[in-house]
This record gives sequence, C-alpha cells and structure tokens, in this order.
Amino acid sequence: MAQSRATIPVSEAAAPFYAGVDVGGTNIKVGVVDDQGRPMSWLSIATHVERGPDDAIGRMRDAVAKAIDQSGVPREKIARVGLGSPGTMDIEKGILLTPGNLPGWWHYPIRDRLAQACGMSVTFANDARSATFGEFWVGSGRVFHSMVLFTLGTGVGGGIIIGDLLVTGEHSAGSELGHIIIDYNDDARVCSCQQRGHLEAYASATSVVKRAHEALAGGRASSLADRMAAGEELTALMIDQEAEKNDPLATEIVLETARYLGIGIVTAMHSVDPQGIVIGGAMTFGEHETATGRKFLARIKEEVARRAFPELAEQTKIDFASLGGDAGFIGAAGLARRDFIQQIGKAK
Repeated sequence: MAQSRATIPVSEAAAPFYAGVDVGGTNIKVGVVDDQGRPMSWLSIATHVERGPDDAIGRMRDAVAKAIDQSGVPREKIARVGLGSPGTMDIEKGILLTPGNLPGWWHYPIRDRLAQACGMSVTFANDARSATFGEFWVGSGRVFHSMVLFTLGTGVGGGIIIGDLLVTGEHSAGSELGHIIIDYNDDARVCSCQQRGHLEAYASATSVVKRAHEALAGGRASSLADRMAAGEELTALMIDQEAEKNDPLATEIVLETARYLGIGIVTAMHSVDPQGIVIGGAMTFGEHETATGRKFLARIKEEVARRAFPELAEQTKIDFASLGGDAGFIGAAGLARRDFIQQIGKAK
C-alpha cells in the first residue's frame, strides 16, 4: 500500500483548514489538511473498542487538538471536522447503528458527541466512502468525473462517485461494494455479515487467509506451511511475501482473489459506468512496486476484459489508489470542506 504522505508547513498552506478523523476497529487516524487537501499533520491512536464509545470520543477530541497544534493552525481557523466510521449507520442523524467491528458502540450518536467534545461542526460519513472522496479529491481519482473505489482489508469496502456526487443511498447504505453477490449457490462462502456469496467473503484478507488454510489442510505443499511450522501466524501479508518468492499456492491465491475482485468490478461497471476504478486498502500486494502487485492488477483487468462490455473494458481505467492509509482522514476532511462550502453558499 502507498505510504503516508509528507506534511506541509502552515506557511505553504491554503486556508480554510479542516480536521479529519478516520475511525477503525484497531486504530483512529487524525489529521489536518488545507483547502487543497494537503496534510499538515497526522497522528494515530489506538481505538480500544472495549473501552466504549464515550472513552473513544474523549481521546478523539484530544487527538484532534494535538493534530491542530502540530499543524501550526490556530484552532479558530479550523472550519469544520470530518468523521469517517465503519459499519451500518444513519448519516442524516449522525448515529452508528450496528457496526460489526465496534461491539458496544451500537446505536451511538457519534457525530453529535464528537461535535460537542470538539466544539466544532462535524460532517459524518462511512469510512470507505470517506476514503473514496479522498482519492477523488486529491488522489488517483482526481482526473475522473466519476469513479468507483474498492478497499481491500479485513473486509471489502467501497465507494461510488458519479457526476461529482458521492453515492450514500436512501438508507445510508449506498456503495456497499463488499456485499455485491458474486456466488448465488447455497454453499457459497459466508460473509462477515452472515450472508452467503458476497464479494467480501472471497476477496478480503480474511478470505485470503481462510482459503490458504483450507488448501494447506487439503494437503497442498507450500512455503506457507514451513513458516507456520516455525511458529508464524498465517496472514495476508505472509501470503503476499511468499507469492513474491513465486510460491505456487500463494501465487494462486493472490490471482484467484484478483479474479473474484474482477467479477465485482464488472458488476459495478455495468451498474454505474464510471470513468475509473480505483483499488486501495491494506491488501494491494505491493501495487506497482512488486511483481505480485503487477500480476494482481493484470489478472483483474483480464477478468474485466472477459466479462464486461468490450467498450467498457477498453475505456474504463483501472489502477491502484495513491493516498494509502491517509485516504480516510483526508477524505473525511474533504467532505467537511464540501459541507462548509455549501453552508457558505447558502448564507450568501
């Protein structure tokens, strides 16, 4: 995955300024960006899900304050805060509903609690949709008028932007690309949402590890087994590393994942006909910098060419994301910027 971006000093920044908060099941990333989407500071804190949402809000408040101090921007110059969070939600009401990886945070008014804690207006969005907006604003999607982002990690997230509009849907569940159905059979793999056949059940890091375990249990020879015998835990990163060493099983799993993702991408292409497809998240197999990443992308494009309308396969650009782990907080800040501009426009 692309590395975190360098920060710029306040002397080079363009006002207004915005803070972005990207909540994850393990870590919360916070940063300040300028009006052109350039990070001025960023930091990461542990989520500590088990401590509950009120505790997390207090630490988010402190992290936002620290990020502002590090940026060199006076607090009163921060126009708005953007907040991206995983799971099901009611965006209009600012409430988390039943986020699977945030147990104990269900039906929680996270937007208003953070606004009260920080003393600033907060824009609330799904974390994957925030990352999509970040890539669209200042990342790989900045050259597109419409785009679709797939994020590959523990699960599969996504976002859709059509005509500069981020698709959130009537029930705040728009762009849930990880839950595209790619296998309708009764014995299809089970997704984290407990439904069968969803893309996440086939193309996530969780699925990659599970399929590797199944293959090894079935007697497949692999250097993965040697590393596990030495006491290492089987992870998607290990599979990536061994694929880069041309281990047959690891390579097969990576390319099989590309095939599944290609099927999901075709569904998105035929649904909304975007200008570009962007692939991000923690599991991108080294992207263009490694042979495995290049094979992964090539295999995706092969599957798209095989299944999509020929003119779409030829004209739709498919590439990796460029903001790495910063996409979430940059995109959340970008959405805050969008709302601030709209607010200013209404006031005129």
